[in-house]
Amino acid sequence: MAHPKVRDNLQRVRERIAAAAGRAGRDPAEVRLVCVTKGIPAERIREAIACGVGEIGENRVQETREKQPAIGREAVRWHLVGHLQRNKARLAVELFDLIHSVDSLELIEELERQAGNRAERELELLVQVNVSGEATKHGCGPEEARRLAEAILRSRHLRWAGLMTMAPFAEDPERARPVFRQLRLLRDRLREGLRDSPLHLSMGMSQDFEVAVEEGATIVRVGSAIFQ
Repeated sequence: MAHPKVRDNLQRVRERIAAAAGRAGRDPAEVRLVCVTKGIPAERIREAIACGVGEIGENRVQETREKQPAIGREAVRWHLVGHLQRNKARLAVELFDLIHSVDSLELIEELERQAGNRAERELELLVQVNVSGEATKHGCGPEEARRLAEAILRSRHLRWAGLMTMAPFAEDPERARPVFRQLRLLRDRLREGLRDSPLHLSMGMSQDFEVAVEEGATIVRVGSAIFQ
């Protein structure tokens, strides 16, 4: 049975997503909520699932490996939203349905090699773009995104699903708006030349997801606003 606080927090987050989508003239159903569970025990994750959460985001491969058996590999869609090292690629392929943090050709090549050993489904990837240029953030430069997307599109066992970014942390969420807008414009340019079908924009976290939705996010990654 879900804890009332988790249920109430989720309801508020969903209402805020819907309101932000409304302000942008968007259908709230276009926005997928990934519940980020870094440091959250399996029991509380199950509470969120009982409230209708169907997508779980984890930051670390090893933490996911430890918690996933208590939740179930097929119970939800699993997203890796944190940085992925090449030496964890094999485990990542086993544990996750969508990886948000692809930022190098070497990582793509290793994921393709490992995914080839797991024939049951394609692995979806987002290219992480460091739009803000912060030295402390992972991600490729905007000018590199096309090259990485093309590499994924050439792969047999991987599927390019869109772009991800992290905005600089700021008390005022409006400071994230230019970053989110630039990622949307980059996505639109890449879509024209590489793939006509919809591409995800994974952007926005607990402190700025409403601005992200207003700027076109199709995936928001929210943790502390749900489990606070």
